[in-house]
Amino acid sequence: MNCVKIVSCLKGSFCHLRLVIALWLCSYQNVVALPLLPKPGQIPSTSELPSSPNSATFQPIEISPTMIPHYPFHGEPLPPMYPSFPKTYDPVLTGRCPVNFSVISSITAKTASDCTQSLSTVVGNVICCPQFNSLLHIFQGFYSNHFDTLVLQNALADDCFKDIISILASRGANSSLSSMCSVKSSNLTGGSCPVKDISTFENAVNTSKLLESCSTVDPLKECCRPFCQPAISEAALQISGIKMTLSDNKNIVEAPSEIDTLNDCKGVVYSWIAKKLRFEDANTAFRLLSSCKVNKACPLDFKQPSEVINACRNLAAPSPSCCSSLNAYITGIQKQMLITNRQAIICAAVFGYMLQKAGVMTNVYELCDVDLKDFSLQAGCLLRSLPADLVFDNSTGFSFTCDLNDNIAAPWPSSSSVTSLSLCAPEMSLPALPTSQTLGSSGCHLDGVHFLLSTILIFVSTLLY
Repeated sequence: MNCVKIVSCLKGSFCHLRLVIALWLCSYQNVVALPLLPKPGQIPSTSELPSSPNSATFQPIEISPTMIPHYPFHGEPLPPMYPSFPKTYDPVLTGRCPVNFSVISSITAKTASDCTQSLSTVVGNVICCPQFNSLLHIFQGFYSNHFDTLVLQNALADDCFKDIISILASRGANSSLSSMCSVKSSNLTGGSCPVKDISTFENAVNTSKLLESCSTVDPLKECCRPFCQPAISEAALQISGIKMTLSDNKNIVEAPSEIDTLNDCKGVVYSWIAKKLRFEDANTAFRLLSSCKVNKACPLDFKQPSEVINACRNLAAPSPSCCSSLNAYITGIQKQMLITNRQAIICAAVFGYMLQKAGVMTNVYELCDVDLKDFSLQAGCLLRSLPADLVFDNSTGFSFTCDLNDNIAAPWPSSSSVTSLSLCAPEMSLPALPTSQTLGSSGCHLDGVHFLLSTILIFVSTLLY
């Protein structure tokens, strides 16, 4: 009996020891040394300056807004794309927009930061334009709190739109957001949507269902198993006056005017949602909905890859000329913009399909070591698929976080069409958690603890090796 107690005690102590070691090792992995900035007037040595990232195949573009340290040479001009500190000033307003912009200053400040002049063109598709559109929806909702309408009249929309652009520009944002994001003052008017006042809207739409569906958008489910998006489409259809159901997509597509009306009515729906939610909650929901749309397509412009096709057609083994031409082509693609990890997968499939259609049937991605990150700016940074913002620091300026920088191979399309590509996994049933019966009689006699410890230790071992 005493032997059994001793053995049980040893087992318990061993489990406790394993847990302590695992937690200690995990915490040790998070310890990093922070670099010291040079003192004012001190020129750092060459060894203290960051080196360019290595790339086995593609040369990085010579800009690095997330890596360059504090610039010590105060009297000299900044190098290209160096993290700059935008000059702010008091905006000149029209005086004809009856809105107190200071109330929504948190959203305008976030938009100005996300659309800062120095980085707006490279993050426009993923960060800047989605945030700018969200600001406009929130502005409409805020305006409707003081008036019995969800939209603005044309003349008023022009004045308020000019004021919004002026305020953003005064805080360092790109002054060309309208053209860059394809947004006009008419986006605030409701366009051809027949329902624009609040009372008619709330009588025509199941507002409780709409608010329940969109007050909290699930970032993990909405893009693949949408809940809010169908509710917005349904509400837009109900106020559009179009006599058809959502299943009549064929007829809708054949009528461009009806498509425009539905899109205009969606803007009215967004305005109502913004009216009902807190500014930050509305912004979070709208950015998540935008990310679903952004990550469905590749934003890169692929020109005809004639040289790649000629060098890589009928290829069975690695070819220096093929990889060289592919290298040069993708280097040009990298200069366009930063993209997300999901967009990179789609871009790789689109480009691969272009090559296959032209007769390049060999997986040149594998032969030439093309990675997913090679399709994004600097060939080393893919933004996360969930909404992100630019971060401003008083020492380093604006920066952004790269979600993926590992050497993950670009997927070569396996079918003859990219229409079958889906980034949404099918529904799967997860296995039940292990219990004391399934774990057996040895080890710690707590449900799932032995399994958890083993998993932690395996994970730590992977980090160490």
